[in-house]
Amino acid sequence: MLLQISEPGQSAKPHEKKLAVGIDLGTSNSVVASVRSGEPVVLADEEGQSICPSVVHYQASGPVLVGHGAEKKLLSDPANTVSSIKRLMGRGAEDIGSLGEKLPYRFVEKDGSALPYLSTAAGDFSAVEISSEILKHLSALGERSLASGASQHLDGAVITVPAYFDEAQRQATKDAATLAGLKVLRLLNEPTAAAVAYGLDQQAEGLIAVYDLGGGTFDVSILRLSKGVFEVLSTGGDSALGGDDFDQLLAQWILQQSNNEHALSAQEQRALLLKARAAKEALAGNESVDIEFGTWQGSLNRQQMSEILQPLIARSIKSCRRALRDADVSSDEIDNVVLVGGSTRTLAVREAVADLFGREPLSDIDPDRVVALGAAIQADILVGNKPDSDMLLLDVIPLSLGIETMGGLVEQIISRNTPIPVAKAQEFTTFKDGQTAMAVHVLQGERDLVSACRSLARFELRGIPPMVAGAAKIRVVFQVDADGLLMVSAEELNSGVKTSIDIKPSYGLADDEISRMLSESFSHAEDDMKARALREQQVEAERVLEALVPALEADGDLLNDEEQETIVASMERLLQVRQSAESPRDIEAAIEAVAQCTDDFAARRMDKSIKAALAGQSLDDIDSE
Repeated sequence: MLLQISEPGQSAKPHEKKLAVGIDLGTSNSVVASVRSGEPVVLADEEGQSICPSVVHYQASGPVLVGHGAEKKLLSDPANTVSSIKRLMGRGAEDIGSLGEKLPYRFVEKDGSALPYLSTAAGDFSAVEISSEILKHLSALGERSLASGASQHLDGAVITVPAYFDEAQRQATKDAATLAGLKVLRLLNEPTAAAVAYGLDQQAEGLIAVYDLGGGTFDVSILRLSKGVFEVLSTGGDSALGGDDFDQLLAQWILQQSNNEHALSAQEQRALLLKARAAKEALAGNESVDIEFGTWQGSLNRQQMSEILQPLIARSIKSCRRALRDADVSSDEIDNVVLVGGSTRTLAVREAVADLFGREPLSDIDPDRVVALGAAIQADILVGNKPDSDMLLLDVIPLSLGIETMGGLVEQIISRNTPIPVAKAQEFTTFKDGQTAMAVHVLQGERDLVSACRSLARFELRGIPPMVAGAAKIRVVFQVDADGLLMVSAEELNSGVKTSIDIKPSYGLADDEISRMLSESFSHAEDDMKARALREQQVEAERVLEALVPALEADGDLLNDEEQETIVASMERLLQVRQSAESPRDIEAAIEAVAQCTDDFAARRMDKSIKAALAGQSLDDIDSE
């Protein structure tokens, strides 16, 4: 009798291929792909359409429409037809701001939730729920295309996200996939997926720049390939720059040309944006295009469009320069430049990229499909159809992570552009005698002061045994997984008490906030260093004063009146300087003055402690110990 033996947890039919897909969940369009017969291919629906508009339509009664069916409702029912929902992923109600004024939706808030909800004929839905409808649609398309039997489901999916997505936006994407019933093998940065699709992983080594201009976000990543290992050296970009913004500028131009003076209805706004988008797409292959809006008729040529879009294109090039600087490489060191995203079809964009890097970018693969194809290759590996040693992808975190320390300072634990997954630990201690709890405030950003960074979470470590200040050893561990999601734990090493938290913020950064945080970290670097030094001396002054007050109360009898007066005067001077000084050197000098006044007092206290410890003991007793 022959027995088929398999490893625990593995299929009893190891030759049976598992079903996995790569999904590019885009702002304007989404794509699903898979590996067939060793080659990645984009999967098409029953009508042969391989690109699914990221549009969802809700009806008062009847099924939710997704994709091309929903897109047809954009003009006739704009209030119940949601597009570009990716721009709202991971956002809170207060983050919507002026963006909400440009959208033809009615936003509502729900008790107990920081998320904004869109009111539709079918009810109120969050961005996570709306995105899950797109993922359900793509998942069903994948199952129909791949499964040999109707009951077979997908074994997993790799979903791509902009490299610049922060913790909240990544978590929102993963939550949407969970709602859609998908097993997420990994969240993969879009630029990395594009490099894989071009087969750049097959090179021996090299530097690769990926310029990704999609419908709602812009990313640039500098990758290094060495011996089959992809490492993201740096990332940059703009979470509020994409084809949608191109459309908005072109729509404003059309509006100005038409001399329109009345306020547009939601339906007219949508029609105007669609005309602007159609004109932009037409100019990818033509020198000029005719436009009609209302009673106005005119034309738009490539040169005019280039001038209109120049401010946005310049913003993307500025991000590219910053990414090169962060990676510590020059543009002429880049071996390949990859274009991603439908907005890179705009000729002015391609010319700007070619001019910056001094070479023609790769554009052989459809920029709308390249990310999904790369994700499919990675999904095929992660699901077990190929040994995972075939390719190693090292992504990075976009912003530094750390905790708050005394004085409102930030102690960075993981620096930005650190490859993930990663785990780093650092030891801290208590500030006051007898301290039994410690508040851990987790922060994200590049500045030295808490007020200039973004708060991610707060939790408390309780049950610390009472000890003198500085005796406790508290180990704080930051762990970022392959999806870029963070878990923080804290443990007091002497007692073993510990606690942890998964960072799942309810909303993400507002428009341009990541770019702003990075640019401010450069422009304010010198100011931050001075502010940090001042705060550190202020904290040291507070520590000295906190220690001296109980010491004087306990052992003030060791001093005569004149000595007490001198010490108290130096403490009052230190307190005054701590509050008013603008230079850390002033505080340092005041601390030194206190130290000189109290050196003799400290020596007397030490002698007193030793005498008390030896009281009642003979020399023989001491020798025997």
